[in-house]
Amino acid sequence: MTRPMPENPLGVALIGTGFMGKCHAMAWRTVAATFGGAHPRLEILCDTPESRAHAYAGQFGFARATADWHAAIADDAVDVVSITTPNGLHRPMAEAALRAGKHVWLEKPMALTLADAEAMAQLAAQNPDRVTILGYNYLRSPAFQAAVGLIRSGAIGTPHAFRGVYDEDYSADPTLPWSWRMTHKEGGLGALGDLGCHLVSQMVALMGDVTQVTAMTQISIPMRPAPDGDKPVENEDSALALVRFASGAQGSFATSRVARGRKCRLQWEVHGSGGTITFDQENMNALWLHRAGEAGFTRHLTGPDQPDYAAFCPAPGHNFGFNEQKVIEARDLISAIAGGPSCGPDFAAGLKIERVIHAMATSNGRPVEL
Repeated sequence: MTRPMPENPLGVALIGTGFMGKCHAMAWRTVAATFGGAHPRLEILCDTPESRAHAYAGQFGFARATADWHAAIADDAVDVVSITTPNGLHRPMAEAALRAGKHVWLEKPMALTLADAEAMAQLAAQNPDRVTILGYNYLRSPAFQAAVGLIRSGAIGTPHAFRGVYDEDYSADPTLPWSWRMTHKEGGLGALGDLGCHLVSQMVALMGDVTQVTAMTQISIPMRPAPDGDKPVENEDSALALVRFASGAQGSFATSRVARGRKCRLQWEVHGSGGTITFDQENMNALWLHRAGEAGFTRHLTGPDQPDYAAFCPAPGHNFGFNEQKVIEARDLISAIAGGPSCGPDFAAGLKIERVIHAMATSNGRPVEL
């Protein structure tokens, strides 16, 4: 599908220079070369201290630098604000950008609390001419997009069940220092907010809306070392859930930030009346498909026959990567600004994801209706 692209350059402000800030910067620099349209104007890079902002502005290619995010958002040369800051700043920055008439590209999770997410979605609804998009980049994988297409085309019949896990081990070491990520006030949810929301975004795209969850959470390492003595971990290290979808299908869900040996095991399978599809982000360039009557699974490598792959490479099997997904995300954002279809998740769709993960966080073994 050909999407419209901006004819005039969009002015960009990027807030944050960490892992995801750099991903956004690379996407902004690459999107027009990959998909066409006017090259964005990289106007302002914001971070603290200001010396850091200036250093990365030169590296990332931004014209100016500041430590004042209010000024960056209010700048008349800025049309779009990329927000890649710690979770506690998501709501105030996103709301300030919308009130200033800017489009917003916000990293997940959407907010610290469900109340925050609801307020953000309400404000976005009051500004329908402003495009919002959340950083669920795994939805942009060509293999994942192909899987969605196969399910919708009836390739595996009627979907009956979903099984998914998202495991990493970045917090498995008990000597890892305590940080803001492990608090409700600044981090919000734990594994559910950092990892599980990605799995929910894919689960909903594959299976439709969730109507019920029954979940348990666990803090595996309750205390972490800090310079002034050990401090408690407040949010979950892992979560397990049973899920019911609006279609009547069932699902299972698991996520952990303390799963030894797992690096990016975003793995799922969908069982249908006529077959099964399975995928693992640690092997993101292969999609496995079984149809009834076949002896086993067929491996489908990423290639130009899958959505968006050909824009990066004309040859199959040459592999796709994490950062390419962010370039597609940037394309989806600016295409929507240019009048194209919304590919989301926007703040309204993001609120649905937040409702699922917060229901899991509060379930404590009891069914929660959504």
